[in-house]
Amino acid sequence: MTTLAVDATALLGPRTGIGAFVAELLPRLAVDPDLDVVAYATTWRGRGRLRPALPAGVRSVDRPLPARPLRAAWARADHPTLEGLIGPVDVVHGPNYVVPPTRSAARVASVHDLTFLRFPELSTSDTLAYGPLLRRAVAGGAWVHVDATAIGDEVVAELGVPPERVAVVPLAPTAVPEADPADGRALAGAERYVLALGTVEPRKDLPGLVTAFDAVAATVPDVRLVIAGPDGWGATALHEALDASAHRARIVRLGWVDDGQRAALLRGAAVLAYPSRYEGFGLPPLEAMSVGTPVVATDTGALPETCGDAAELVATGDVDALGAALARVLDDEGRADRLRAAGRANVARFSWDATTEGLVALYRRAVADR
Repeated sequence: MTTLAVDATALLGPRTGIGAFVAELLPRLAVDPDLDVVAYATTWRGRGRLRPALPAGVRSVDRPLPARPLRAAWARADHPTLEGLIGPVDVVHGPNYVVPPTRSAARVASVHDLTFLRFPELSTSDTLAYGPLLRRAVAGGAWVHVDATAIGDEVVAELGVPPERVAVVPLAPTAVPEADPADGRALAGAERYVLALGTVEPRKDLPGLVTAFDAVAATVPDVRLVIAGPDGWGATALHEALDASAHRARIVRLGWVDDGQRAALLRGAAVLAYPSRYEGFGLPPLEAMSVGTPVVATDTGALPETCGDAAELVATGDVDALGAALARVLDDEGRADRLRAAGRANVARFSWDATTEGLVALYRRAVADR
C-alpha cells in the first residue's frame, strides 16, 4: 500500500477553487484500496480544525504546522522535511503550488497558473512567494501537475521543468446544486442579467467588464450586470469603475453569496461573463455550461482549451469586443441556444473521477521514479 500525504489547508476557511479541488479529490482517493491517505494543513490559525473537515477514510495530522515560518525555511533549505513533521510517507501532493521537501518521499506540486511569474503586478506578496518555493521543489525532483496543456507549456518554458515530469490532468466543475432560477433573477432585480462570479482581484478585470456593460446597457434596456463575490485585493479599481459607470443603477454588486444563492444566480443568468486577463483553467465557465448558461470569456491562458468552441471568446483586454459579444448573446436567442447545447457537450469532457484517476497514475509514476 502507498501512503499518500495531501496538503488539505484549502479546506479551511472560505471555499476557493483550490478548496473545491481538494474537497472533490480526497473522498475519491479515500476509497482507493491501494492508498493510505493522510491529510495535513499548514496553518497556525486553523490548528485543530482539519479533522472535522475531512471525509471518512482520510487520516489527519493534528500537529500545528505554521505556514509562514515553514515556507520561509523551505524557500532556503530542504528542512524541515515532511517526514520529520508528520511521519513516513511514500508520496506527497501539494495541490496549491507548495510541496514540502522530503527525505525520500516522491513529490507532486499542482501548478494552476503562473500569474506570479508572468504577471507579478497582478499578484499578492503571498502569491509571489510561490516562485522560489516551486523552483527549489522542481530542482529537487518534484513532479508538476497542471490543469491544461497551455499551462504545462508555460511551466516547461518558465520553470525549466523537463516535459516528461509535467502531467496534464484537467480539473472538473463541481455539480451546481438544484436551485430556482427565479431566485437568481430576484437577487438581480431583473429578468435578464449578465453574471460575473468570484473574488474581486485585478486578474479578473471586472473594471473592464463594467466598461463593456455600459456599452451593452446603452442598447439593451432590460438587462442588468450582477457582480457576486467578496472583495479581494485591488477591489478599489472596481469601486471606482462602478462610481464612474453611466448605468450604475443597473449594476448589482453582491458580496459573498452562499452555495444556494450562487447556484440560483448561475441558473438564472442570461450569460456568464468571464473577462480574466489570465487564467489557468476556468471552473466558473464550466459550471455555467453545466446548467445551460451561455458563456462569454477572454481568450487568455487555458480558457480556449477549457471552453473549446462552447463559448464566445474575445481578445483579452478588448472591452469593445467584450461588450459586442455580450450583446450578441443577449440579442440573438438562436446564438444563445447554440452556446447552451455546445456548453453541455463541452462540460461532459470533464469529470472528477477522471481527475482522480489521472492524479493517482501520476503518484504511481512519481513513486516508481524515486
